[in-house]
Amino acid sequence: MAVNIPGLVAVIVFYLLILATGIWASRKSKQEEKKCSGTKSEVAMIGGRNIGTLVGIFTMTATWVGGSFINGIAEVTYQPHRGVSWAHAPLTYSLSLILGGLFFAEPMRSKQYVTMMDPFQIKYGKVMGGLLFIPAVLGDIFWSAAILAALGATMTVILNIETYLSIILSACVVTIYTLLGGLYSVAYTDVMQMVFIIISLWFCVPFAIMNPAVSDIKYTMVNDLYQTPWIGKIETKQIFRWIDDLLYMSLGGIPWQVYFQRVLAAASISQARTTSYVAGVLCFTLSFPSIIIGAVAVSTDWNKTSYGLPTPHERHESSMILPIVLQYLCPVYVAMLGIGAISAAVMSSADSSLLSASSMFARNIYKSIIRKKATEKEVIWVMRITVVLFGALATTLAILTNSIYGLWFLSSELVYAILFPQLVCVLFIPNINTYGSAAGYLIGFTLRILAGEPFLRIPPIIRYPGISFDNGAFQQLFPFKTFTMLMSLLSTVMFSHLASFVFTRKLLPVRFDVFKIIENAKEFPGAAEEQIILNEWRNQKLESGKNKM
Repeated sequence: MAVNIPGLVAVIVFYLLILATGIWASRKSKQEEKKCSGTKSEVAMIGGRNIGTLVGIFTMTATWVGGSFINGIAEVTYQPHRGVSWAHAPLTYSLSLILGGLFFAEPMRSKQYVTMMDPFQIKYGKVMGGLLFIPAVLGDIFWSAAILAALGATMTVILNIETYLSIILSACVVTIYTLLGGLYSVAYTDVMQMVFIIISLWFCVPFAIMNPAVSDIKYTMVNDLYQTPWIGKIETKQIFRWIDDLLYMSLGGIPWQVYFQRVLAAASISQARTTSYVAGVLCFTLSFPSIIIGAVAVSTDWNKTSYGLPTPHERHESSMILPIVLQYLCPVYVAMLGIGAISAAVMSSADSSLLSASSMFARNIYKSIIRKKATEKEVIWVMRITVVLFGALATTLAILTNSIYGLWFLSSELVYAILFPQLVCVLFIPNINTYGSAAGYLIGFTLRILAGEPFLRIPPIIRYPGISFDNGAFQQLFPFKTFTMLMSLLSTVMFSHLASFVFTRKLLPVRFDVFKIIENAKEFPGAAEEQIILNEWRNQKLESGKNKM
């Protein structure tokens, strides 16, 4: 097949519009630097805490409604023996945003943090904060790589171009405007991308449903016509696994810098909460087109289309079911709109991930650990360089690695097992210290790895009750993800109190207190975190004033 020239031109025009929007937003970022009382790095990372409510809602929603969200929901709905019952994303993405607004937005925004890693470093110290940075940054990089890979596969189906070309082009556009304007460029391009996603996806749905090869999706929802019903079924033995995935995706979706970057960019606590609630509702609503497209694929007699037989499932192309439906069941111009929607979704998530990872590195690793006397200008440049480096790494992984989704799922589960309990402890549970944090980190990481990962061919050392094996592949039916998270949480609390007891009762000499929890408690009695934040904030203001002079 020849390259789809009209489609390629349409995509390039769309990318140029996105790039132009990003460049325009970068000028607004520079204007904000002059007006904002915060530092330049704060403007780049969190928009000077001045992102409006409407823009905040759009950028938060666009970040969650990424390529993996759109493609993944359609894929799971289409897959035999799974169906929409196993498509957790519509419910869990919404729940994570709503729960984040209910419980986490206020303590994070009220204490004037700049990144999600700030409370960890303040409470546990620089070294432990650096260790907690690892699962956070890996999650962002693997997420970027996964959605870029999804875009590459989509463009291959519709435009008939090489996968690597679309991945490189998308990554370059995202990197350029993220470099130029930081959060302002990301936020304002997200507004444009979100509008395009909403219009184009809903526009594609009627054409797919009305194709002559498609049967009534209301009938195939519960009846077997061409494939198993797309409503899906949760068997009794799978209930605990279903609940485990529900909790993992809902609670594990909270401790991400891409979420807190928008919470911390809000002008007030109430705005941060409102943004989270509305974005949660929009995420749920925007899942419907993907569900319908997956249902259409189940209801299609593929022998009546130019795609022919065998079916996409039999060809092992279920992961590309959304672009296949657009290509073979919709008119050409409709398919072009669909590829634009997927491109917009990918860029709106990829730019947020790159900015998230680079912000944490520049502030919490470079500024806090590597070079504590770094100037604001230096921090900005480090941030820009890491945007390029992380973007290049994500692009390389998307092109060369076939296990991106496996890596992303594993890193996401590590975020749930390690970062979520640590975040709960640091924000809500008093008397937590570095010893407990280190113990929780180690236990959470160890238990998750020992449970195995079939996608990456990591064998299960711990075989939980109900484990099943099928042709060499295994499946843990026990809710081990949530069990691991709870064990990490309990370990953090228990070892924190144990360490405090041992040193305060002088069962061990104070010289063995390598994390200096007793010394820090004496230096900042009662409100250590707030005192350190205040001192740091004052130092940043003084530095910013000197740089302006």
